[in-house]
Amino acid sequence: MQSRLVTMEEGGTTNPIRTNQSRVFPSRLLRSMLFLLVAGIVLSVISIRMYRNPGVSGALQACFQEPISLHHLIKPPSYNKHTMNDSELLWRASFVPQIKEYPFKRVPKIAFMFLARGPLPLSPLWEKFFVGNEGLYSIYVHSLPHYVSNFSTSSVFYRKQIPSQTVEWGRMSMCDAERRLLANALLDVSNEWFVLLSEACIPLHNFSIIYRYISRSRFSFMGAVDELGPYGRGRYDINMLPEVNISQWRKGSQWFETNRKLAVDIIKDTKFYPKFNQFCRPACYVDEHYFPTMLTIQSPSLLANRSLTYVDWSRGGAHPATFGKNDVSNNFFKKIREDQTCIYNNQPTSVCFLFARKFAPSALEPLLQNSLDFFGY
Repeated sequence: MQSRLVTMEEGGTTNPIRTNQSRVFPSRLLRSMLFLLVAGIVLSVISIRMYRNPGVSGALQACFQEPISLHHLIKPPSYNKHTMNDSELLWRASFVPQIKEYPFKRVPKIAFMFLARGPLPLSPLWEKFFVGNEGLYSIYVHSLPHYVSNFSTSSVFYRKQIPSQTVEWGRMSMCDAERRLLANALLDVSNEWFVLLSEACIPLHNFSIIYRYISRSRFSFMGAVDELGPYGRGRYDINMLPEVNISQWRKGSQWFETNRKLAVDIIKDTKFYPKFNQFCRPACYVDEHYFPTMLTIQSPSLLANRSLTYVDWSRGGAHPATFGKNDVSNNFFKKIREDQTCIYNNQPTSVCFLFARKFAPSALEPLLQNSLDFFGY
């Protein structure tokens, strides 16, 4: 290849300078290619080591991560999603701070936990109930594991399903689902009260009344009755000893409300769970006995010994009455809300129920049309 002669005139003097651009350019290109080759080899080695040794991956990521803040430690999982199994979830949810005063501004919330098979046919009514109260509530839905909801992104129920498992009525899997709901809700440190509901439940008052009623109560609302008949003590198994004797055996409604302390007590239990799992099976319905009995033994002074959810058993049978479109009237709800007497913070009151069930999907239309008149929302 032939070199070129370049002349540069400077002050009338011509200085010949030889250049060899055709040789300089390949040299630079070669160095660039060599650098890329070395970098690729280094990255390949790092990738292989990260795959074989996760600890290397963690150490490498730590070099580029921001320092951990309090916000990162208390932030709950986005959209109620995580990869923890039940054992991991219950263990994580049982963490309890030993310093009572929070180092940040904490607004206590009510966790509304829906135990459902699939769809929530009364969700439009709940949407109206929640409007304007953002930051004071959380929502969790336990449904069939393969059920996929179709709520819009603007709905309060959008992506509120938790990782779920199949539930069998009257079996321990029902209590497992309830503990799963509690554990997921406990991951949010701002949740202070926990209400278990079904897809057939409705709120009987506006949000402000319900929040005030629950937040000001000195007791948690779980029925725990010492029932002497065949459906109470008659379900007791002598094999429950020594953890539970017959005088401690209690029965209560499945639909409860607890504070954070009792919610932790429920999900961290390993003492009573094995006995109820083994010796309370149909015709002993574990969801009516496990939590009421355990909490009566551990924290009897914290229970109001009644449920906040109205249910009508007057028609008899294994399941309560279901209310449809023709049952919805102002007089019907007035009777539920006012024709009652109970104890609230050791004082008599006529406001005994905050929720009611079971309502069929056919009841939705008249409920929506009259919710302001019936319930104040």
